[in-house]
Amino acid sequence: MEDTQSILQVALDLIVGADAELVEIVGLSLRVSLGAVAIACVLGFPLGAAIGSARFPGRGVVIVLLNTMMGLPPVVVGLAVYLLLSNAGPLGPLGLLYTPTAMILAQTVLVTPIIAALSRQVLENLHDEYDDQFRSLGLTRRQTIAALLWEGRYSLLTVSLAGFGRAIAEVGAVIIVGGNIKHVTRVMTTAIALETSKGDLSLAFALGLLLVSVAVIVNLCVMGLRRIGGVAEGV
Repeated sequence: MEDTQSILQVALDLIVGADAELVEIVGLSLRVSLGAVAIACVLGFPLGAAIGSARFPGRGVVIVLLNTMMGLPPVVVGLAVYLLLSNAGPLGPLGLLYTPTAMILAQTVLVTPIIAALSRQVLENLHDEYDDQFRSLGLTRRQTIAALLWEGRYSLLTVSLAGFGRAIAEVGAVIIVGGNIKHVTRVMTTAIALETSKGDLSLAFALGLLLVSVAVIVNLCVMGLRRIGGVAEGV
């Protein structure tokens, strides 16, 4: 078995040399996660704004349910999407199972509640601050939501990055619906699990380093956006 130093050296060589398999896996990971987050933002932002700006019976229950869905077990989501896309499921004829599309769908189900819950809190605070102004302008519900989304754009970018961090690190749901098929549905997290079980620790470690690097970059982006948002709000 290789020692730690040789594993690290080979892993760094794979990264520096832009190993073809490594690049393919990272590229698919980014495409799947970015696609899922984009869809989750389209669904989650308006939902968060609508709940954050509205007052209706049972609102507290809706918020509790939304917050609870932030902790959905990935394997349960994967199973639900699998049943939906399997031959016996309602979407079986589309043939989406074991494709990147199925992985995007599973990640979207996981990330949307996170995006919606976090944006709800952000936009509810904004609504409380600007409610009187919105009322004086006579804005409709749709115009109010649009105004909230614009005013909270920097914070919402931070929310979307948090969703991306959750999506890129997902393994349970994507391996169920994607199958971890080489050159088709193998992403960083599933590849790390597979290569570790095979004993190919160099590739697993290289992917792990890149995954950690993505997490660091996401956090740096979050910090930068918070500063930009703070400066913009202070102007």
